Amino acid sequence: MPLDDSLDAATGDDRPMKPAIWRGLRCKCPNCGEGALLKGYLTVRDTCPVCEEDLSHHRADDGPAYLTILVVGHLMAPLIHFAFVHYRPDPLVLATVFTLGTVGLSLYLLPRFKGMVVNIQWARRMHGFGAAP
Repeated sequence: MPLDDSLDAATGDDRPMKPAIWRGLRCKCPNCGEGALLKGYLTVRDTCPVCEEDLSHHRADDGPAYLTILVVGHLMAPLIHFAFVHYRPDPLVLATVFTLGTVGLSLYLLPRFKGMVVNIQWARRMHGFGAAP
């Protein structure tokens, strides 16, 4: 169900933010929620394959990378501290485990945050997404 057909009751906006964010985190089209937003790992499609929504206006730039670093850093730093204080593992083991965890979590979150940033831009009609149909 495309979001363009209904108004968000709280704000009066025809592009509500919450569904757009959730669709972005699932790497789905902000309009229909069914089409894939990304082709490949981080490349945003020019149009949605399902509803033909134009997605070429996005300007995600470095935002998703900054969000990924922020979230991963705030999750891993306390975990490293806890593991070091309570278990005192060998430094090489600690470094190996947390390096793999950090890289894995970063690779998982980066495309989801990119989808979220693109969908927020779509919902707020930023960077060319504001053109009326």
